[in-house]
Amino acid sequence: MSQYRKLLLALMGTAAAFAAVPAAAQHAPRDQDRAYSATQHGRSMPLPMIERRVMPHMGGADYLGPEFNGDTYRLKFMRDGRVIWVDVDAQSGRIVGKSDRSGRRR
Repeated sequence: MSQYRKLLLALMGTAAAFAAVPAAAQHAPRDQDRAYSATQHGRSMPLPMIERRVMPHMGGADYLGPEFNGDTYRLKFMRDGRVIWVDVDAQSGRIVGKSDRSGRRR
């Protein structure tokens, strides 16, 4: 096989790999992208504001991070080896539920 053909095949393979990248990148939007959009459109409070409202109610629990579920935030905490989820209405910032890792609602 000539050098020219090898180079052409290598370039075609590289081009095919790059062409596949946009298709792979078209996944569902990430939580942070959806949360940003909801905040920009007035459907959600900014996350730092929600976190400031919830933290005082968690008495010493370690904050592990948020999830955004469209109309609610789910904040994850850990206390005494137990995971606690706090569901918060994204628009009002009101706590709408708490549950521990066993799924028990409180």
